[in-house]
Amino acid sequence: MAEGNTGKTEALNSYLSPTSAWAISVGTSVGWGSLVVTSTNYLSQAGPLGTVLGLLLGGGLMLLLSRNFHYMANRYPDAGGIYSYTKNVFGYDRAFLVFWFLSLTYISMFWANATSLPLFARYFISDVFRFGYLYTIFGYEVYLGEALLTMAAIALVTALCIRSKQAAAKVMVILVFIFTVGITLCFLVSAFGMGGAKVSAEPLILPDRNAVIQVLTIVFISPWAFIGFENITHSSEEFSFRQSKLFRILVFSVITSTALYIFVTLLSVTAYPAGCTSWLDYISRLDEFKGMDGLPAFYAANHYMGSAGVYILMASLLSLIVTSLIGNLRALSRLFYAVSRDGIMAARFSRLNSKQIPANAMLLTALLSLPVPFLGRTAIGWTVDVTTIGATIIYGFVSAAAFKAARAAGDRREQVTGMAGLIIMVVFGIYLLFPNLFSDDTLEAETYILFIVWSVVGFFFFRHIISKDHARRFGKAVIVWIALLALVVLMALIWSGRRDEMITQEAVESIRSYYAGTAEPELQALGESEFISRQLETLHRSNSLNTILVIGLFALALVAMLINHFTLRKYEAETARERDVARDVAYKDGLTGVKSKHAYVEYERDMAARIYDGTVEPFAVLVCDVNGLKHINDTLGHKAGDTYILSASQLLCEYYKHSPVFRIGGDEFAIILQGMDYEKRHETLEAINRQIELNLGTGKVVASLGMTDYKPGEDNTFHSVFTRADGLMYERKQQLKAMGAITRD
Repeated sequence: MAEGNTGKTEALNSYLSPTSAWAISVGTSVGWGSLVVTSTNYLSQAGPLGTVLGLLLGGGLMLLLSRNFHYMANRYPDAGGIYSYTKNVFGYDRAFLVFWFLSLTYISMFWANATSLPLFARYFISDVFRFGYLYTIFGYEVYLGEALLTMAAIALVTALCIRSKQAAAKVMVILVFIFTVGITLCFLVSAFGMGGAKVSAEPLILPDRNAVIQVLTIVFISPWAFIGFENITHSSEEFSFRQSKLFRILVFSVITSTALYIFVTLLSVTAYPAGCTSWLDYISRLDEFKGMDGLPAFYAANHYMGSAGVYILMASLLSLIVTSLIGNLRALSRLFYAVSRDGIMAARFSRLNSKQIPANAMLLTALLSLPVPFLGRTAIGWTVDVTTIGATIIYGFVSAAAFKAARAAGDRREQVTGMAGLIIMVVFGIYLLFPNLFSDDTLEAETYILFIVWSVVGFFFFRHIISKDHARRFGKAVIVWIALLALVVLMALIWSGRRDEMITQEAVESIRSYYAGTAEPELQALGESEFISRQLETLHRSNSLNTILVIGLFALALVAMLINHFTLRKYEAETARERDVARDVAYKDGLTGVKSKHAYVEYERDMAARIYDGTVEPFAVLVCDVNGLKHINDTLGHKAGDTYILSASQLLCEYYKHSPVFRIGGDEFAIILQGMDYEKRHETLEAINRQIELNLGTGKVVASLGMTDYKPGEDNTFHSVFTRADGLMYERKQQLKAMGAITRD
């Protein structure tokens, strides 16, 4: 029975072994797509040789990033991984950005693998779950049965992870072993069996594209292909092994994942149906084949191993799905746990249950995911595309953090790997945002809109954070938000350009079909002039709509940013007022209302600096000691003594109205005479001394005063002036004693 949340906030305990960490890394980075969409994501863009070379280069890049992750994890072995590194190196604003896009990346992968279960059922167990048709969205039919299957899988995986993290880790190890061995076995059988088969892996490179571009295209997919291998860094607090072993674990994970991708790719070209002339002909006609025949890897496994090969890959594919669900759920829960400790999310998500599991964070992920099956697989595919951009951003941040931390520590090797990773990720970002500069479009147009929407939502969520940020840790790096706003505008413009191209292409095709006589009857019946006018009107309407949408998105992002800006200004003003109040309290003597000893120390420091710089104006120091205070306290009580001190303070303030008066001790005052008080200092001193002498024997306040001028060239410090005035004060005290003013002191 799973234990509920007990509200405990203990730290995560250590339990992960190196094997478990490796399995979690591999199981999260390799998912559904490795077996199902290899042909469309890899082979169709680079052929088998281009794919293998691209995967090897991509794997090499991940090894470079592994070094950066290892370096940062050893410096900051905290839950939250990349978020923690960014927070410690760049501050909370950039850390929020990392959290925002990292959470989108991980939850998108979680959704993608959860919604792949209905596809698994469609391929291998027919229409068992295709009941209760609900609607069609973006061309995808949504069925109640398939939605329930997805929701059940999410619930079961969440229950497993909440019940026992040790059990979840063991399941990961077992399932990773299953798909690693299964895929490897099918590949080896096909490799040995291909020699006697009448098939060919030609063409090794696509004939109609530049070979280098083909290889680079695969390299640029690597953030999507490997994302998740770093997720174990979110569990650094749970390692039962030394952090120094992390690099070897990440390296072994990357090598394993790269090998599996290559095995599936090569397996997919070792066999194809008799009606196809080559693997290229086969994958270009996949829509013509039904069921497993439309999955090249499964077709090859069946070709060489019969139903046994199919069952092995089915078990491997199901294992891939489950490990991705567990791995991404774990990563999200540790990320939410870390950011909740910093106040970005509610504190309840940082609480652990009795087994030191962030159960609330896992439940949040599950609740956010339960509606996903009703959005349709097509929309989820767009979200997954966003992960390519998200992965590029977060890998760029960890590289930048490694470079900055290494430069501060003088670690030259990590400076090189950090800078190299950062430069590569910047290049990747340019490639993704401007695909037409290098090749055909790589992301769906809707992907840009989703990224923009998520960014705008992030602006508003940040507004919520700064409203709760009493420590004022956020909102200090304005350039971060200006950059994000610029990115939103840029992506909106790219989306608009993509839409314009698409509409223009549709118009061109429509015109061609009109003149070829193959257009729709309604269009074919139009006169040439009216037909052309309609096409121009369509283009104009599309351009206007795109412009309005781009302006609207920019305005929305700008409004969100301005709201955040003015909110921060408001809080900064409140903080300044609070600081001024605190300063006034600290600088004001509570009894007399004159300036405090703390204020005197700062004033003395400022005067000393001006004396040193030679910029000080003429001034004098007057020191005052209240006579007979001890006697009053001993005979009449401290309340009477306080009244006596207050009377002395009032006397000084009455005579010295233009100079700061400080209470520097229980019965001691100091005045820095300046301005009019300095000009009339001798006359004023004589006047106040006469008044004090008149007070002798009357019970009114009696005080001893000593005053001296600052002597340029002789007084090198402020303290020397004060010391001279203090000596004169003691001489005056003796004079008053001689006059019989003090009976007890």
